Amino acid sequence: MSSNMNQQINETTKPQQWLSIYWEGIKQAFDEMRHHKLRTSLTLLEMIFGVGAVIAMLSVGEGAEREALKMIESMGVNNLVVNARTTQGDALKSVREHSIGLSLRDIESATDTLPFVDNWSAEKNIKVFSLFSLQGRSDAKVSGVTPSYFELSSLPLGEGRTLRQEDEVHYQQVAVLGPEAARSLFPQGSAIKSLLKINHQWFTVVGVLSEKEGTKSTIQGVKLGGERNQVFIPLATAHKKMNFSQLEDELDSFKLAIVEGVDPTLGAKSLQHLLNRRHGGEKDFDVVVPADLLAQHQKTQQIFNIVMACVAGISLLVGGIGIMNIMLATILERTGEIGLLRALGAKRKDIARQFLIESIAISATGGLIGIVVGLLLALVISSAAGWPVAWSPFAIVLALGVCMTIGVGFGLYPAKKAARLDPIVALQRD
Repeated sequence: MSSNMNQQINETTKPQQWLSIYWEGIKQAFDEMRHHKLRTSLTLLEMIFGVGAVIAMLSVGEGAEREALKMIESMGVNNLVVNARTTQGDALKSVREHSIGLSLRDIESATDTLPFVDNWSAEKNIKVFSLFSLQGRSDAKVSGVTPSYFELSSLPLGEGRTLRQEDEVHYQQVAVLGPEAARSLFPQGSAIKSLLKINHQWFTVVGVLSEKEGTKSTIQGVKLGGERNQVFIPLATAHKKMNFSQLEDELDSFKLAIVEGVDPTLGAKSLQHLLNRRHGGEKDFDVVVPADLLAQHQKTQQIFNIVMACVAGISLLVGGIGIMNIMLATILERTGEIGLLRALGAKRKDIARQFLIESIAISATGGLIGIVVGLLLALVISSAAGWPVAWSPFAIVLALGVCMTIGVGFGLYPAKKAARLDPIVALQRD
């Protein structure tokens, strides 16, 4: 019975003993780091910059990825976008001999011919020489759009309503404003039911879009966004009451929403073929596939991440070599201490454990400081370059994990070398 009690006591005290041993090892490790401040600081710098680079790189990459997703949402991942190419002068006259440009008839033909088209929207930009209200002026862009434009462009409504089909049918002079345009034109209060003048026509504001996060206006060279400082009026009203030149395209762009399950790239090829025939082979339009833009952006971002990971990895590798160097130097300085510990009964595994703890302590300290530096560096990059950043717990865990792995990997050889020292030779060398 007494033997069972002793066994239970041993099982209870064993974890406590291990904790005590490791705690003493950690305290001794930090004592050694304080004892050699300059040497330890130089080694820590290598780890700090390595980890900081990893954190900053992954934060910027994550931010760019989220920003790209937001921008693609404004185009619609399942949409096909057709933009009119800008042509002027004699070149435009030559094109018009074969093609009337983008028009509503192109959309009608696409919806009648292509079975995968689910919905559509159209846009026509208006040349503005005067845009003001009784409260202020604005340099906002003005566009005539169909009611479905807001849904297909994922533009959230903040106040009032968007355009309706009856606005198109009756050529209503109503407008929906982007949030920035609303603030410029109506700085003193709500814009709803207020009047604004576009060129020579008065319009009543019926809605204001809500703020939408996003800092970039292009992705893979394609211009996006701009809705924050934009005024939208019914497309039919724009065609009837605004002035356009005879050779202008009827539409500047249109979007086709395709049904789920259809490959957007294959759909784009079918649409391209149809429009080529309708436009007499003239290359006066571009078909943009948002899904392809997202894939291209992700591929570009992946290459950027790989390059940055290699740079950060080299820095961490140098940091690991520095840890090994400082541990080997520590062995030479503490040879007598190691011999004395062995003579007093310390086992090889005790010596190896202590040096391994010191190696991990150095790398972990560098890693923790590097995380803070990386977060600050990401903020500096965001402020200086205007790049978005997003904090990723995965980045922090990964960086700290890599540090611990380096601490173990590069500390293992010095720990084994210290453990293999002959105690008699070690005492004599001291």
